[in-house]
Amino acid sequence: MIQTLEQCTYTHEEYLEFELASEERHEYVNGEIYLITGGTPNHNEIAINLAALLKSALRGKPYRIFGADQ
Repeated sequence: MIQTLEQCTYTHEEYLEFELASEERHEYVNGEIYLITGGTPNHNEIAINLAALLKSALRGKPYRIFGADQ
């Protein structure tokens, strides 16, 4: 779930200052700052297992596998 912060818009500099001081991760879109929710250990394990299966199945083919952080 994505949550927006109270203030309507922020400058790029305000966002960077805010992000450096925060323990959580956020994204900055058109002056608005949104909280990025973290995944769970189970979610990460499923994603890694799926990526490994896909990489193996697609070996030798013109495809590449990327994670959500790419």
